[in-house]
Amino acid sequence: MFENLSERLGGVFDRLTKQGSLSEEDVKTALREVRVALLEADVSLPVARSFIKAVTDKATGAAVTKSITPGQQVVKIVHDELVATLTGSEDPGKLKIDNPPAPILMVGLQGSGKTTTTGKLAKRLKEREGKRVLMASLDVNRPAAMEQLQILGQQIGVDTLPIVKGEDPVQIAKRAKTQAALGGYDVYMLDTAGRLHIDQELIQQAADVRDVVNPRETLLVVDGLTGQVAVEVAQEFDEKIGVSGVVLTRMDGDGRGGAALSMRAVTGKPIRFVGLGEKMEAIETFEPERIAGRILGMGDIVALVEKAQQTLEAEQAERMMKRFQKGQFNMNDLKMQLEQMMKMGGMEGIMGMMPGMGKMSKQVQDAGYDDKMIRRQIALIQSMTKKERANPQLLQASRKKRIAAGAGLEVSELNKLLKMQRQMSDVMKKMGKMGKGGMMKQAMRQMFGKGGMPEGMDPGQMGPKALEAAAKQMGAAKGMPGGLPGGLGGMGGAGGLPGLGGLGGFGKKK
Repeated sequence: MFENLSERLGGVFDRLTKQGSLSEEDVKTALREVRVALLEADVSLPVARSFIKAVTDKATGAAVTKSITPGQQVVKIVHDELVATLTGSEDPGKLKIDNPPAPILMVGLQGSGKTTTTGKLAKRLKEREGKRVLMASLDVNRPAAMEQLQILGQQIGVDTLPIVKGEDPVQIAKRAKTQAALGGYDVYMLDTAGRLHIDQELIQQAADVRDVVNPRETLLVVDGLTGQVAVEVAQEFDEKIGVSGVVLTRMDGDGRGGAALSMRAVTGKPIRFVGLGEKMEAIETFEPERIAGRILGMGDIVALVEKAQQTLEAEQAERMMKRFQKGQFNMNDLKMQLEQMMKMGGMEGIMGMMPGMGKMSKQVQDAGYDDKMIRRQIALIQSMTKKERANPQLLQASRKKRIAAGAGLEVSELNKLLKMQRQMSDVMKKMGKMGKGGMMKQAMRQMFGKGGMPEGMDPGQMGPKALEAAAKQMGAAKGMPGGLPGGLGGMGGAGGLPGLGGLGGFGKKK
């Protein structure tokens, strides 16, 4: 969603950081462009104004002109100001769900994704916090709204309140309250009805339900694609009902991202979660630091590590680690890593989260490194026999022809895949020898959250300079076009980005 804004700001800052020293005029010109970029991204005028004013005050001070790299100082000031604009006073992810059963009221307009978000949050509470959740639909207007929530509940293994026809929303809310208390639930979530626009009836209905259950949290679900209207909707709901937090949906869409920036500043309400797709696990807590980092192209290593932790099973990782320590790396291991990449959102998803890689993703696509390529690699491996996968040395000309034909690809592509496997195998052997696997163990530990981010690698504590250096370091390995990292720094083993250990030249578009 923030790509547009990211590209514009990236261009402005590239010009800034190349200059040795900055005059006040340089800073003003750059900030004028930043302002235009914000307005184009649909950030409301008052917010854009106050943002630029705050940055100007800090950026034209003596501290900048005396600093060694003033351009990067300005980038840092803009980053900090973005974080300040996006941050609420409360911790965004922590929902107040003390003394059970705690009611959570979901409100919003029709089509903003309330029911899906209710399901996503219920799944999150159940899996991450071990809560017993009951969901109830109060939408008596929309056909099959209640059935939709019931089906979602069955999919994610969360109980829903039995449907009784002919009840009004307040009666359903009372029944949910009783059921949650009797059934020993920790949380009950009430999915209210929406309208196409805010009207008296909608507000009254939500207010009546609120008075009955006295919710701990009233979450407003807003479609991120609606831009400035989203901010007006939030203000209206807050005045009439009282909102404790906002959930922005469709953040994976091509909207401009301005709503997120304006929402926080105009309404004063924290953005709690963002919806990032249709799947039930596609929801993240809204972390201002990380979002600001993504907007400025600094990447989001933390989200990447979290994603990797969720998709990799710990036992499987231990097994992999033992093999890698012995320097073993066959086609089965490569296939596992490639599949892992696909689970983590494919090439594009991983690139978007890595510092300094945002700008390069275009080059990567042009060079033909995309998810199709990964799928083709997996197809080649699946075309091999068990013996061949375990021992790629067996592959001679006739076998290669058979495998390539089985996957519907050329033998040349298979040769590239074999070369990649050999390179990664060599890396594993070297790493296995280093301190008898000490480096390997450390890398794996970081991957699975035993010990958090490596010392000095937390992007939250790194300045733009350090992040850039880290990105360059990661790109030091040979292989991709235009100086792109051949193994994104061989991260296939170290720190665990799967399968990137030697993408050099594979599957370029013909």
